[in-house]
Amino acid sequence: MAASGGELHMEIGFGVVWILVLVLVIATVFAGAKTVPQGQVWTVERFGAFVRELPPGLNFLIPYVDRVGRRLNVQETVLDIPEQSVITKDNATVAVDGVIYYRVMEAAKAAYQVANLNQALSTLAMTNIRAVIGELELDAALSSRERINTHLLNILDGATSPWGVKVSRVEIRRIEPPENLIRAMNMQMTAERERRAAVAKAEGERQAAIMRAEGGKQSLILAAEGRQQAAERDGEARERLARAEAVATSAVAAAARDGGEAALRYFIAERYVQAFSAMAASRNSRLVVVPMEATAMAGGIAQAMELLRAPPLAQAPAAALSLPAASVPTVLR
Repeated sequence: MAASGGELHMEIGFGVVWILVLVLVIATVFAGAKTVPQGQVWTVERFGAFVRELPPGLNFLIPYVDRVGRRLNVQETVLDIPEQSVITKDNATVAVDGVIYYRVMEAAKAAYQVANLNQALSTLAMTNIRAVIGELELDAALSSRERINTHLLNILDGATSPWGVKVSRVEIRRIEPPENLIRAMNMQMTAERERRAAVAKAEGERQAAIMRAEGGKQSLILAAEGRQQAAERDGEARERLARAEAVATSAVAAAARDGGEAALRYFIAERYVQAFSAMAASRNSRLVVVPMEATAMAGGIAQAMELLRAPPLAQAPAAALSLPAASVPTVLR
């Protein structure tokens, strides 16, 4: 019975040992196998010294010799720049804050070249913001935000290169002057806009006056040209009328020369009858003036009618066309 009890104890002891060995093996396997999430890179340290990097996925280490050192996020990260007071070149105090977009490109450098990466980036950004804005006047700082961002990006990207970090963007979110300065700027802006409005109004009135003067000038020029053209046309009409009268006079003179005194008397009698008819047909005439020599006028008309029925002027006797001189009005030409 004693021997069987000792064997039982030995079997129990061997079982416990095997269990401990199995647990130790399982623990060793779990200690050597590491799963790195996507977007992260882990560093491996062997006895405190950096050995290698673990990429995303399943990786194996030497148990109890190697260990995970730093767990770094290699995705693009946004870091807030705390608000700070900055004095511009013209001694104006403004409150400034912003953000930095950066990404870890070399995990070993980011883990071991700088103690606290986020604090180092934030402090570096704040220092350079004070330096960049301190070189600008207030108006330039408020209106040159894009230039400030570009300048800060170049400075931070160059400064963080030894840390294995790539700064992709720097954005200044707010540049805010104090309340009293904002009120003064609003008053200045209002005065400037009023000045521009007054200048624009004066310029408009000047242009309107110039246009009105130009219009009056053109109107006078056109009126003068119209009068000139009317005078020229009137002169041409008078010239043509004089030429027509000259031609008519020449024709009458030729007829008198060819037909003799009878043709001349016929022409005078015709003009006499036309003038008297026009005077009698006028609407404004309330009284028709008949010459005292009515019988002489009648005789002149009768002689004119006889001329129409008589043979040609060259063959008609000169006495047949005789017309009393007193029967011709003196107003006829």
